[in-house]
Amino acid sequence: MSDSPHLIIEAHDLTKTFLDFWGRPKVHAVKGITLEIRPGEIFGLLGPNGSGKSTTMKMILGLLHPTSGHLSVLGQSPRDVAVKSRMGFMPEESYLYKYLTAVEILTFYANLSGLSGSVRKETVNRMIEQMGLQAARNRPVGEFSKGMARRVGLAQALLNDPDLILLDEPTSGLDPIACREVKDLLLNLADRGKTILICSHHLADMQDLSHRVAILLEGEVCAAGSVKDLLATPDLIRLTLPRPSREKLSAMLDYLERETGFRPGVDHTGRTLESVFIETVSRRRIAS
Repeated sequence: MSDSPHLIIEAHDLTKTFLDFWGRPKVHAVKGITLEIRPGEIFGLLGPNGSGKSTTMKMILGLLHPTSGHLSVLGQSPRDVAVKSRMGFMPEESYLYKYLTAVEILTFYANLSGLSGSVRKETVNRMIEQMGLQAARNRPVGEFSKGMARRVGLAQALLNDPDLILLDEPTSGLDPIACREVKDLLLNLADRGKTILICSHHLADMQDLSHRVAILLEGEVCAAGSVKDLLATPDLIRLTLPRPSREKLSAMLDYLERETGFRPGVDHTGRTLESVFIETVSRRRIAS
């Protein structure tokens, strides 16, 4: 099978079976999934625990070898060293050296990524600023909250300016404002042409971020498509208009009921709890 130059990740009939000590099949973790992820796309991988999300991500990272099927990443085998240099990864748990500072940790990972001299220093400083860690840049990360540690983990995933970014629970432990900042950062990266694969249990975050999603269950893709299409109710539409007087509203509903045989429900256009929280905190900060 030839790899498409227009796909960042291409998987067809991908399977992964774990064997027991005697070489007998023990767990069928991934059962013939097919995925195609395009450049500049934020793709969400959803599913309950044990659905095969982590196994799939590990195969894309080249940490596990597929049992069968086809998998290419950036047009090559995911085990290719050159491909790995174009990838950034943040695991579900940020395993950081707790006695090192944020600057020291990012400098260490920048060295591993091949950055040197002034480029390394400039990149580390930019990541520190981008993640809002300036005030804590010289504190040992062992003193960090989980949310601050996640910011360091995300920063190390972006140090090498990767073309493909893989994130496992990227907003875990973040407060709503930091969560919104991270989501804005990821959307900006996608606008710049970066491709992002996210595994998360935070469905609201996935709805905000993902262009397309795949839902895994027991190692199989049971639903996939654009978020808009998956959420749409084809047989219903919603009209939004300025609030009319009670008399006009009643007349409009009567007319629609005569024409359609169905009396529409009426509700107010709502906001998300996230937007209310951020606006409230921002107003309080400005006032103080």
